[in-house]
Amino acid sequence: MPRSVHQIRRQFPVLVSAAALVLGAWAGPSLAQSSDVYVCTGPNGVPEYRNGNAGKGCKKLNLPEVVTVPGGRIAAPAKSAGSSATTAASTGFPRVDSATQRSRDSERRTVLTQELQAEEAKLQGLRAEYNNGQPERQGNERNYQKYLDRTAALRDDIARSEANAASLRRELGNLKD
Repeated sequence: MPRSVHQIRRQFPVLVSAAALVLGAWAGPSLAQSSDVYVCTGPNGVPEYRNGNAGKGCKKLNLPEVVTVPGGRIAAPAKSAGSSATTAASTGFPRVDSATQRSRDSERRTVLTQELQAEEAKLQGLRAEYNNGQPERQGNERNYQKYLDRTAALRDDIARSEANAASLRRELGNLKD
């Protein structure tokens, strides 16, 4: 049976107070859920901490109330009108002029090029010594295992040097012109 608008208006204050009562009963215990804490002597004299039903040989602890303080929000830096990106000045990050940056990039390119040349020279020397997996035996390698160990070390050094050279080439390729 549908209710009329007038009947609902007359019952509205009662409905609101009933809803508030239900919400208060539901939210009330969760807001103030503090229980007593007891310290008890357990087996072997080890102290145990319990809440609620303490039992024999327990003492209630008088603890201060827990106080929580909500953290404040940090205001976001204001953005300039017409620009969606945050500028370096508004974030406090130092800005470098283009001439200085070009100078730094040029210096970096020079250093990387020198490192690449040194790594390629080292790689060429390792490959010559490795001799396609058949390096010449040295006088201190009467034991064949020493020879095999040196060959394996040379192979690992070559692989590492090749990876270093590839990494330096990649870095040089990533530099802006």
